[in-house]
Amino acid sequence: MSESINFFKDSTKFKLEKRRELRKWINNVVNSEKCNIEWINFVFCDDRILADMNIKYLNHNTLTDILTFSFSNSGENISGEIYISVQRVRENASNYKVTFEKELHRVMIHGILHLLGYKDSTKTEKDIMRQKENFYLSYLFQ
Repeated sequence: MSESINFFKDSTKFKLEKRRELRKWINNVVNSEKCNIEWINFVFCDDRILADMNIKYLNHNTLTDILTFSFSNSGENISGEIYISVQRVRENASNYKVTFEKELHRVMIHGILHLLGYKDSTKTEKDIMRQKENFYLSYLFQ
């Protein structure tokens, strides 16, 4: 199991449960996509931090639940940073009437899929991304 998957928090009171199982799940997803992990940092933060980053790096003045930055140099080895707003995930979970954990896992795998090269700019890309999310969520903690 890769110890190159790291979890950090920045200015938020949040404790990620089942880290070992999540690392195993993420490794399985990446391996099933015929890739390897060099390193991945998940950073759990608040809306303010993600909003500032969204403006600074993407010139988007909107709230978002996730920002993914790929640092990969090759197609089969992935590395990157995934920033997740815990506040946004909580609100989205409430809006979608799912548990916080389910929404958090969806957002986490969404970031991994971005590192793997999947995009979500068009309707077709969004549909493929959602199918992949659902597929990989079904294997969580099995």
